[in-house]
Amino acid sequence: MAPTRTASVHAMTDSLAHPQFAAALKDLGIEAEVRRFPDATRTAAEAAAAIGCDVSEIVKSLIFAADSVPVLVLMDGSSRVDLERVRAELGAGKVTRADATVVRETTGYAIGGVPPFGHRTRTRVLADRALLDHDVVWAAAGTPHTVFPMEPRTLIAHAGATLADVRERTA
Repeated sequence: MAPTRTASVHAMTDSLAHPQFAAALKDLGIEAEVRRFPDATRTAAEAAAAIGCDVSEIVKSLIFAADSVPVLVLMDGSSRVDLERVRAELGAGKVTRADATVVRETTGYAIGGVPPFGHRTRTRVLADRALLDHDVVWAAAGTPHTVFPMEPRTLIAHAGATLADVRERTA
């Protein structure tokens, strides 16, 4: 009989992080508790369920193109990015979601596993102010099935992010 898979999260070492991200943690002198899911999670809600936290405590690291220049937006897992607010914040003419090729070329990671820092290239970074509503947030560690916890202000500082209000307003 095959073992039953659970939604529990297993604590592991930094070696579970993507090698590029593990190197970034080491370079920054960060000791992060990287955790691995039994299966890759495809949504912030699935990640939150596996960790046992609120979906708003998940950090989505999303790449957009502002006038064709990549920009990273850090957003809580329960919210959506408002492209018009990002455009206004950046003073850009047009903001669109970047495709998978641009995401990998810019960050070195695949969509679903992009961490908030430790990217292949330096990009402008916006962090939605709502991330500060939490004591700890969880972000991808370079793969779709690994995460790490960090205090939001520390995460935002390591990402070199500018705080902004870029989430969609709720009705």
